Formats: sequence, structure tokens, C-alpha cells
Amino acid sequence: MRIILTAISVIALLATPLFAHELVETLPQIQKSGKIRIGYRESSPPMSSLNKDGIPEGYSIYLCQEIVTGVEKKIGKDIKIEYVPVTSADRFKALTDNKIDILCGVTTKTLARGEIVDFTQLTFVTGAAFMTLKDANLMNNFDGKKVGVVETTTTYTALQELFQDPGIKAEIVLVESTAEGLNALEEGKVDAISADQVVLIGMALKSGSPEKYSILPGLISYEPIAFAVRRNDADFRLEADRVISHLYRTKKILPIYYKWFGTFSSEIPSAFEAMMRITATPE
Repeated sequence: MRIILTAISVIALLATPLFAHELVETLPQIQKSGKIRIGYRESSPPMSSLNKDGIPEGYSIYLCQEIVTGVEKKIGKDIKIEYVPVTSADRFKALTDNKIDILCGVTTKTLARGEIVDFTQLTFVTGAAFMTLKDANLMNNFDGKKVGVVETTTTYTALQELFQDPGIKAEIVLVESTAEGLNALEEGKVDAISADQVVLIGMALKSGSPEKYSILPGLISYEPIAFAVRRNDADFRLEADRVISHLYRTKKILPIYYKWFGTFSSEIPSAFEAMMRITATPE
């Protein structure tokens, strides 16, 4: 018995530094530093992007600013926001490496990603779609066509599954970002680009000439969107969830939605309405 207890003690001593290194409590860190680091994508409008003055803006950015206000009330002091640009490839590592405190953008919540990070309440719901130039007249016929997509996204996975059909002779063209995909579409290097429908809408609006583009009807996937935070940091995640749920319960989310999506469509999608009801967790 003594040998067993000694072995357990040794294992515990060896394991403690590892877990202490991995676990970062965000609220105490913010309180001590006086700042919160928001990770965002620079070219994912209308969720997150840079405006003409180089300042981050968008639906997700606004929601994260609301979360910051909630955190300030929780810790009892003003905090500074530091915006940290991330890419599709390095966004989760930025969290695990403690370079950012929350990932605010258009990140799909999946169980596989839940092994790396934790997710807040849902902030949006969308699905992968296709966008072409207005005169392309593609209408979901992709035989012999090239479709651009960002590799490290769930849309890429959905495309691979869709194009497994041997009757579809389409080529997937990998791009680094949705902005690069839009350039490829403009230059005729691809016939369509695929991304979350909300991202495609934002790209069309951001271009200043949305009439040039056509977003094909129908979705090829279901994408529940949420903010990512570090794993096992329940206190910080709870504060984020509290703010998000309050926005849904009070319907204060609606003017935010219309601000960023109203120019494209005045109707609230039924999926978004359902998400609001489901996610309006009581206080």
C-alpha cells in the first residue's frame, strides 16, 4: 500500500506543472493586465473585417465588445481592448498559446474543435453556399468548373463530400482567404467560391457592387457559429454566455443583426429566429 501511495504522489507531482502550464484563468489575467485580447479575421465581413480606417468592425466584433462590457462589470474596472488578427490556420493555436482571450469571427462549433477549445453560446447560424459572378448562370451545375475555398474550414470538408459524386467533374481550388477567393473569381481563375453564406453576403456588400454577384440558392451544410475560448475556463465562458443570452432574451440582438445584414435582406431567417429562442438561456 505504501508503494502505491508513493507512486501516486510522484505522478501527481510530475503532472502538476503540466496542468498549471496548460490552464490559464482568463478573468484574473484580464483583471491583472487591464486588457482583453480579441482575435479576429481581417477579411470575413460582415462578421469581422477592417473598415476604411483600419479598425476592426462587424457583427461578431460588436458582440465581443458587448462581452467586454460584461467583463468590466464583473471585475469592477475598465479594460482595454487589444485586437489581434488571426488566420483560419492559426486561430485556435492563438488561443491555446495564450495570445488571445476570445476568438470573435465566424467559427463553426464542432465536436472535434471542442477537443482544442471551448465554445460560447451560439452567436449565429448559417451554412455553406456558392457565389458566382452575376452573368455566370451556373445554377449548381459544376461540371468542369473550378470552385475556390479556404482549406482550413468546414466548408472545404462539405465540398469534398459533395464532389465525391463521380458524376460531378468539378475541381476544388484552395485559397488562403475568402478575399483571395474573391480576387480569383474576379480574375476568372475560378467559376465560383464557396464559404459560409453569411461570409459570402458580407463579401458582396463589402465590394461596393453587390449587384455583380449571385449567391446560389440552397445550403450544402449546417454551420452553428460561436466564439471560441480556452478550454476548462468556465468563469470566463459563463460571462460571455451571460451577455449573449441577455441579447437574445431582450431582443437587443435584432438592431445588431439589421445593422450588419439589413441591407442585403430585411427578413430574419427562420434558423436565426430558432437559434435566438433556443439560446435565450434564463439568468
